[in-house]
Amino acid sequence: MATYSNTYPRPDFVRSKLNWKPLNDSWKLLFDDEDVGLKEGWHLTGTPEKAAPIQLPFAFQTAASGWGDNEDAHEVLWYETRLDDPRQKDDTDAGHRVVVRFGAVDYLATVWADGALLGEHRGGHVPFEVDVTDALSKAAGKGSRIVMRVRDSPSDLEQPRGKQYWAPTPESIFYHPTSGVWQSVWVEVVPAARIGTSSDGTVLRSNDIDSGVVKAKIAVLGRKAAGKYEIEIEGSLGGLSVGKARQTLPKDKDYVKLDLGLKLSLDQMKALPAEVTKSAPLDNSRSWKNGVALWSPDHPTLYDLAIRLYDSQGQLIDEAKTYTGMRNIDWTTGDGTFRLNGEPLFQALNLDQGYWPETGLTPPNPDSLKIDIELAKKMGFNGCRKHQKVEDPIFLYWADKLGYLVWGEMANAYEFSDEYVERFDQEWMESVKRDINHPSIIVWTPVNESWAYPDLKDNVEQRNHIRSLYYMTKTLDPTRPINDNCGWEHICDDLSTFHDYHDAPALAKTNATLESTLSAELHGGRGVFVRPIPGDGGCKHREGAPVICSEFGGVNIAPSSEAEKGERDWGYTTASDPQDLLKRIEAIVMAVIKPGHVSGFVWTQLTDIEQEVNGLYSFDRKEKINPAEVKKIFDKAAGVYLDQVTKK
Repeated sequence: MATYSNTYPRPDFVRSKLNWKPLNDSWKLLFDDEDVGLKEGWHLTGTPEKAAPIQLPFAFQTAASGWGDNEDAHEVLWYETRLDDPRQKDDTDAGHRVVVRFGAVDYLATVWADGALLGEHRGGHVPFEVDVTDALSKAAGKGSRIVMRVRDSPSDLEQPRGKQYWAPTPESIFYHPTSGVWQSVWVEVVPAARIGTSSDGTVLRSNDIDSGVVKAKIAVLGRKAAGKYEIEIEGSLGGLSVGKARQTLPKDKDYVKLDLGLKLSLDQMKALPAEVTKSAPLDNSRSWKNGVALWSPDHPTLYDLAIRLYDSQGQLIDEAKTYTGMRNIDWTTGDGTFRLNGEPLFQALNLDQGYWPETGLTPPNPDSLKIDIELAKKMGFNGCRKHQKVEDPIFLYWADKLGYLVWGEMANAYEFSDEYVERFDQEWMESVKRDINHPSIIVWTPVNESWAYPDLKDNVEQRNHIRSLYYMTKTLDPTRPINDNCGWEHICDDLSTFHDYHDAPALAKTNATLESTLSAELHGGRGVFVRPIPGDGGCKHREGAPVICSEFGGVNIAPSSEAEKGERDWGYTTASDPQDLLKRIEAIVMAVIKPGHVSGFVWTQLTDIEQEVNGLYSFDRKEKINPAEVKKIFDKAAGVYLDQVTKK
C-alpha cells in the first residue's frame, strides 16, 4: 500500500533528477488560544516545550493525527519542525535551491526559518511553497528550525470553508472542520532556473484533436536577467517519441509558447507496443482520430511529455516529466448534448465530497483516492462532481489514468463582502491554475447553490461578482464549460444545471418538458435563472445548451433496528431496505432522463459522511447495495438518452 512517506505528492509533474523528502512525520503542534505567540516571539525562539508531536498530513481534528481534538475550536495553531539540508555537494556547487512545499494549509499560514520570515499564504485548499535555501546555508550543516503560524477562524463565514461547519456540533449536510495542514508537506531540491508547474503558469492546451497539436505555454522560474535559455518539449506514446518542439526563451518574458504535434504516422502507429493498442485499438474511431490518440473514460490514453530547460551552453539544467490527454469538449452544438471528441456524452456522475472516518478531508493514504474512483466506476459512474473541495492532486492523477470525468469545484463561503470577494477570487484562480492541465477535468464550478450570495434576486453587486468569476475563469481556460452557480439562480454560464431532491413522482412532473424543467421553482423558491432587475438584465437558458441535473437522489436506508440508528442520521428521503433503494434509484433517475432533454446527472452521493447517511457506500467504503445492479440502471439511463440523441 502506498503511504505518504513513499509517494511523491505531485505524480503529474515529476523532475527527472528528483531529490525530495516527505516532511509529514517530524512536526510538533501547539494551540495558541490566547494569540500570544507572536508577542512572545515563538517564531524567533521556537514554540514552548509543551508543543506535542502531530502526524501530518492529518488535521488535529482527526484521530489519524494523534490528536483527535473535535471538542473545542482553536483559531491559532503553531507548527514546528527541524529541517536538515538535503543538498549534496553537487547540488550546492550548481546553485540549486531548497523549497518546502505545502499541498494545502487551512487557512492563513506564515512561515519562518530560524526567525527569518520566508513567506505567507492565504487560502486553505491550494498549494504554496517557501524557499529555505538561505536559512539552511546560514545554518552551516546544523539544520534549521521551521516554524509556521496558522490562523483558521472556526466561525468566519466570509472565509471559503466548504462543508466545514461553524457551530460546535455538525448537522445536516455539514461536517467537522479542518484546520491547519491537511495535505502533504515535503522538501525538494530544485535548480535555481527551472521549469514552472501549472500553478506558475505552465499550460498544456490539448483540445485540438483535428490537428493533434498541443498549444504549450511553458513557464520558467528563477531565470537570470542576462541569462539565455532554450525550452524543449517532447511527446511520446508507449515509449515511442512522436513529436518535439524547441524554442528560445524571450528576453522580456518568463515563458515561451510552443506548438507540439502529437499526430502519429502510419509507421509510428504500427510500431506502438501492445500495451497501448490493447487499450486504444487502432481500428476504433473513439480511441483514434487521423493518427491522434484520444482520451476518454473508455480509452484514457495519455501522451507522456518531457519538458527540458537548457542554458546558453546547451547544457540541460532541468527536466520535468508530465503528460497530457488529447480530448475535445463541446457544449455549443445547439442540440442540448454535451460532446467529448465529437461523440455525444452522457454524464453519470456522483457527488464526491472526499471525507474519511479517521482522517476527515485527508485521504487515509494515497491509494484511497484511486480506490474511490474504482468503487465509483464499479457502480457505473463515469465521473464525479468533486464537491466543495479542491482534492489532493493524486486524485486527479488517477482520474486521468483511469478515465474518470471530474467537475472541478471550490470550497465556498457563506457571507458576501468585499473581503470575501478578494479571498475567493485569489483562491479560485489558484485552484484553476493548479488543475488546468488535467484532461479528466471537463467542467469548472466556482459557486454552489448561491452560497455566499444570499440576495441574488435583488442584488446587482452579488450578481456581478459571479459574472466576473465566469469571465475570469473563461479567460484562463476557454476550453471547458463553466457552471457558474451550480443548482439554481444562474447568472452567466455555459450549462443549465439544477438541483432537485424530490422523489420520483414530483421529479417526473417537473421534468416532463424542457420548459417545465427550466421554469421550476427550486429550493427556497429559487428559480433556475435570475430574473431581470433594475441595473441587471438577468439570465436565461442559452438555446441548445446542455441541461444537467447536478444534484438529486440523496436517499438513505432506514436502520434495520433502533440500535443501529444514529441520533443525527440524515438523508433527503428514506428507503426501507437495499431493494427499495434500488427501485427508488431507478425511478428517480428515469424520471429525470426519460423525457430526453437532461443530458446527465450527479447522484448524491458516493459515500456516507459522518451523520449524512445517504451514500451508496458506507463511510468506511462498504457496499450498501449490489454495484452491478446500480450500474444496470445507469447504463439504461445512458442508453435511453443516447438513443434519443440519434433520433434528433
